[in-house]
Amino acid sequence: MNPLAAVWRWCKAVLYLVTGQIDKSRRVLDKNPNVLKAKFDDIIKSKVDQIHTYKQAVAKLIAQQEKKMAKLKALTEETKKLETLKAGALAMAKQTVTKLQNEGQTKEEIHASEQYRKCLTAYNDFAATVTEKQDHIKDLEGDIAEYDDSLANHKVNLQQLTRDIDKLKSEAADAVADVITSKEETDLADMLNGISQDGMAKELQDMRELRSEMRAEARVSREMAGTDGKAQEAEFLEYARTNTATDEFDSLLGLAEGVEAAPIEDKQEESSSLENSLPE
Repeated sequence: MNPLAAVWRWCKAVLYLVTGQIDKSRRVLDKNPNVLKAKFDDIIKSKVDQIHTYKQAVAKLIAQQEKKMAKLKALTEETKKLETLKAGALAMAKQTVTKLQNEGQTKEEIHASEQYRKCLTAYNDFAATVTEKQDHIKDLEGDIAEYDDSLANHKVNLQQLTRDIDKLKSEAADAVADVITSKEETDLADMLNGISQDGMAKELQDMRELRSEMRAEARVSREMAGTDGKAQEAEFLEYARTNTATDEFDSLLGLAEGVEAAPIEDKQEESSSLENSLPE
């Protein structure tokens, strides 16, 4: 057998053993409610940090959009001004052409005049600038529209992430409560079954024995004090009194065995004769 291979297998076995012990210890720790709550808190904090970073990115997009909107507004104002200047150059050129025509100049002479060329140059410059700015405005409007769509999606995502955080907080509370409840139920069941490892089963057994001893002591005390005999006498007397009264009542009604009910008239006559025999 290759010694190196044997050593390597031994090292792997030790590694597996250590890994197994670590996993076992970790699982025991994971069952602790405080550890579970701490893990959920870490996850929630990480999610909240991610949302915060996300919000910062969205805020930068909003800032970029606002810059483009400000630029769009400025370009729109500049375009209006250029349109006005272009119209002014055209009006001045018309005025110049009318004046030169009244002076009898030909078309070629009008085109060659300094005032006409000045108006034409200004008009062309204004027109070219307006066209350039209008193209820029279209680009900005397209960018702003894209920002609107993107920000709308980001806002929906942020709302969903915020709801997920709320759900995660609720899940954390439920999970911790479930772990605590399950642990308490397990401990109680183990204690009642006598397999508890934390000494509670021994304490419960001691309390049960103490209860039995105290009940035995109370019984001995009652017997020594004659309390039980007196209680039995009172019970016998109550039973005799109740049964005697019942037998007498049954006798009057003729329900007793071997006895007929006495006529009511006889009873009344006996009562009357008894009253007459009494001394006045």
